[in-house]
Amino acid sequence: MKTRGAAKTSGDAVPASLMTVREVSAYLQVHPSTIYRMLRHKQIPAFHVGCDWRFNIETIDNWCLEKEKLGG
Repeated sequence: MKTRGAAKTSGDAVPASLMTVREVSAYLQVHPSTIYRMLRHKQIPAFHVGCDWRFNIETIDNWCLEKEKLGG
């Protein structure tokens, strides 16, 4: 029996605390190209998983708070 709203359990599932470029761009409400530009200039905290970028949601939240404190 399937339950509604059950989490997907595939072998390549990303933990909830990690986001992809597309997910972080939606989260921050900017275009993915903006995220890639920020990555090139080392302006956003991220790390590589293979050839893909990943973002820790807690780190992004803290980064946003710091940017807000500094005035942008």
